[in-house]
Amino acid sequence: MSDTATAPPLDEDDSELKRSITGRLLFFYTLGDVLGSGIYVLIGLVAAAVGGAFWIAFALGVTVAAITGAAYAELVTKYPQAAGASLYVNKAFGSRPLTFLITVSFLAASMAASGSLAVGFASYFDTLWSGPPALLVSLVFVALLVVVNFIGITESVVMNMLMTFVEVAGLLIVLVIGIVYVFQGNADFGVLTHIDTGGDFGSPALAVLAGISFSFFAMTGFENTANVAEETIDPYKSFPRSLVGGMVVAGLVYVLVSMAAALTVPTETLATSDAALLEVVKAGILPFSTDLMTTLFSIIALVAITNTTLVTIVTQPRVLYGMARQDVVPAVFAKIHPVRRSPWVGLIFSGLVVGSLLVIGTLVTEAGGGIDLVGRLATVTVVLLLAIYALVIVACLRLRGRDEHDQVFHASTPLLVLGFVGNVAILGFTVYDDPHSLIWCAGLLGVGLVLFLAEYFFGSKGTGATTPDLEEV
Repeated sequence: MSDTATAPPLDEDDSELKRSITGRLLFFYTLGDVLGSGIYVLIGLVAAAVGGAFWIAFALGVTVAAITGAAYAELVTKYPQAAGASLYVNKAFGSRPLTFLITVSFLAASMAASGSLAVGFASYFDTLWSGPPALLVSLVFVALLVVVNFIGITESVVMNMLMTFVEVAGLLIVLVIGIVYVFQGNADFGVLTHIDTGGDFGSPALAVLAGISFSFFAMTGFENTANVAEETIDPYKSFPRSLVGGMVVAGLVYVLVSMAAALTVPTETLATSDAALLEVVKAGILPFSTDLMTTLFSIIALVAITNTTLVTIVTQPRVLYGMARQDVVPAVFAKIHPVRRSPWVGLIFSGLVVGSLLVIGTLVTEAGGGIDLVGRLATVTVVLLLAIYALVIVACLRLRGRDEHDQVFHASTPLLVLGFVGNVAILGFTVYDDPHSLIWCAGLLGVGLVLFLAEYFFGSKGTGATTPDLEEV
């Protein structure tokens, strides 16, 4: 239908989810998810790939991600329902196999991201208490977030907003350190233009592209926002401003923090650190006890990583819940707790899969597998999400002129084309640089295939539609 119509009243939706997320909460939900998802964990890898000018990688990466976010904003205002990319691909192509592949890919990416962040959490935790093994810390961390998720969606989103303030405070500390260092007259601004061409990539263009590939993990997270569309108050107005606005603010913070880190700490130090931003605090530039500042910043970093991981774990059981209601995976994943109204089976399953990734990755690393577990799981996440992002942009363009109404947000067509090219280019380089990541991707997708086959051969068709309401997670 090409004619523009009035937006459908939200109270006439057939949603069984509770609308409780305001536009302000949604903005912080997006900002908190994006800010904590990589800048605290992967900045060292980006610095190692690019050199002192690694801020360029963050700037270009967030540009591609923000354009993709605009495509999501347009589609959410057309279809303010849960399921995100799966819904949009299904609307655009009407292909059940393709929709299933996108759904499982998104679920797999979310689980890989949770694993990478859990390892990053353990790295910062080690600076405070080096007693427990890193694997144990990571597993307990995931288990605790599963419990928090069980309590409720409103509580989780409010907690997300509070933790966002904390993680922004940590990044402001880095910015203040950079500003003080500049005013002391010690900064060498030439560092900001230095691109390492003597490393593995050989040319400035490839070095920057490698940096974008690593940094793109820090840009992900905004796609989780689309999955709470049915729980957002007035999504037509809230989503464009909150989603794109959150991405722009996060991108600006990333660039400034990258510059501050590059000016105050040698790139080699950042590149070899498991907690690179902590090196900025350890430089002792502020007139406070270095030990005190190190402890404070480590706690802030733990809160930031917790924030992002919480959001990814919020998403996973919802995806399983939706798939179960469509008879794609066993109906047990549509079971909800009678009191908390939470999809407890999906939560437990998600926690077990993430835990398995951590255990397998740790065993491979200790056996001499030669992998950086944080980097590998981040790469798996990026590969899966880049493929999804590219297809979402295609779906957005394909759906132009269909289901239009007067409150639809329209993204710029030339920008969407540019975003598609950017996503495909980053995806191609990422796979070329780390082809073994495809094995991990296949393993995660295989979990979804097993669930699909279990439902196909042993499931009771039609049970999903009669499951109880999911009001709060």
